[in-house]
Amino acid sequence: MVSSDAPDGARASGSGVPDADADAGGAAGERMIVLDRWATIVFAVVAVAAAVAPDPLEFVAVPVFLALFVLGCGAFLWAYAAAISRSRYDEVSVGGAFFLAGDVAPPAVARMFRILLAVQVVVAVAAAAVRPFTALAFAVLVPVVGLGLMALWGAYHGRFPPRGAPDEEARSAQ
Repeated sequence: MVSSDAPDGARASGSGVPDADADAGGAAGERMIVLDRWATIVFAVVAVAAAVAPDPLEFVAVPVFLALFVLGCGAFLWAYAAAISRSRYDEVSVGGAFFLAGDVAPPAVARMFRILLAVQVVVAVAAAAVRPFTALAFAVLVPVVGLGLMALWGAYHGRFPPRGAPDEEARSAQ
């Protein structure tokens, strides 16, 4: 739970990572969902336009694809660091943190991230298939942004059970 005296929705346990209930003004991590949605829209528009008219738009498409890939890599590394930090206090699972598996995220949030990732994958494969052996093949790197933002949401806002006390775990193992 969120402590009322903890800064910026940080967990009372001291992990410094906000949990799913931290955002009082709306859905937790809504900015990550909006960023993923806009990244998907920009990617789809640029990829379709570059597939239709590759000569003039190829020089726009490749930097957009690479920028989205770098954004996704940064989000994934940030999510990894946040998940490691949070795992000291909560039972963080890899599937939960990085893929929103189980009850980690509300169904609407998990569905939105998965739909956006699916759109990114379909657009990437279609763009690369329409113009094989061209610069549009860089489109296959873009779904990393969807994975990275989903992982970042899971690491910061996912619901994980608190880690049991070491004494309790030792007693239950005997």
